[in-house]
Amino acid sequence: MIPYGRQIINDDDIAAVAAVLRSDFLTQGPVVPRFEDAVADRVGAQHAVAVNSATSALHIACLALDLGPGDLLWTSPITFVASANCGRYCGADVDFVDIDPGTFNICADALEAKINQAASDGRLPKVIVAVHMCGQSPDMLRISELARRHGIRLIEDASHSIGADYRNAPVGNCAYSDITVFSFHPVKIITTAEGGMALTNNADLAARMQRLRSHGITRDENLMTHASDGPWYYQQIELGWNYRMTELHAALGLSQLGRLDDFVTRRNALADRYDALLADLPLNLPKRLIDARASFHLYVVRLHDEARHRSVFEALRSDGIGVNLHYIPVHLQPYYRDLGFADGDFPVSEDYYKRAVSIPLHAGLSEAEQDTVVACLKRALA
Repeated sequence: MIPYGRQIINDDDIAAVAAVLRSDFLTQGPVVPRFEDAVADRVGAQHAVAVNSATSALHIACLALDLGPGDLLWTSPITFVASANCGRYCGADVDFVDIDPGTFNICADALEAKINQAASDGRLPKVIVAVHMCGQSPDMLRISELARRHGIRLIEDASHSIGADYRNAPVGNCAYSDITVFSFHPVKIITTAEGGMALTNNADLAARMQRLRSHGITRDENLMTHASDGPWYYQQIELGWNYRMTELHAALGLSQLGRLDDFVTRRNALADRYDALLADLPLNLPKRLIDARASFHLYVVRLHDEARHRSVFEALRSDGIGVNLHYIPVHLQPYYRDLGFADGDFPVSEDYYKRAVSIPLHAGLSEAEQDTVVACLKRALA
């Protein structure tokens, strides 16, 4: 089987984790802040908060922005469910904005129309989660202008996009958002086995997310409501969670970060090669934005003929090609249907779902394996 994605672990990664196993700290020690500082420095953000998953990062990001019951969060239907669930964890309502058919990200035109209608209705969202589908930034300049005009807080769910650029700057610098979230799941660009990170340029947001990831506990005497009993003293000042990243995970991430540019360069080279090899097939290929460089976490093709979607998918799987489908529209999941969403609500996203196939793309994919993928895809389409 040629998988659609996989991690690349080398001897340096193993040595970094082994060094932590021989050290004094396995959970909270010096490596986690070193990893945070390294990622923040790499992307140009002022603060980084490492956690045990990108889902946790999205949750504490929403909490730090005071999202709660009676509030509204908007995101894309074409994403992993966590981009919407983070709002539900906070007790907020969730709605969606349809996608651009070329980039699969939130359509800025659709967003503007929906914001204008919501402003007229007096029901604007408190938070928008702008997903970076496949590792390419959405039109963050326009999205941020719309959000700021209406006082909407903005989270970039850049789980796919560490190592990507937008408007000649690294994704994650938070120039267009309050908080940006990365994922370090094994199939992402770099991995910590499991893990995530929230980036921000706001010191107060960073401090609150640091507290929320650790049970809502503080040792800062300026935040305590009662005088300290001694050097051992701490207080829980709000309800938080155990979302901390361990030293082991951070060590792996720190080692992997040194190869980030190599991984992204290789993924882009393979994507360029797919563009050339698949150009004459009855497929829509990913659209590249002029002012962005994707990290290419995924390479998604869409069939011209939706009637053949399942047969092509199954033929590729039968040939040992580990294709996948990213993603089933969130609003069509049973949980969200029970909240009132239905077929036809977001037609561009639903059309995408009927045609999309994620074909193998990762930094360890060889050109020979890529040729096999292409040959099998041609045969399945013939």
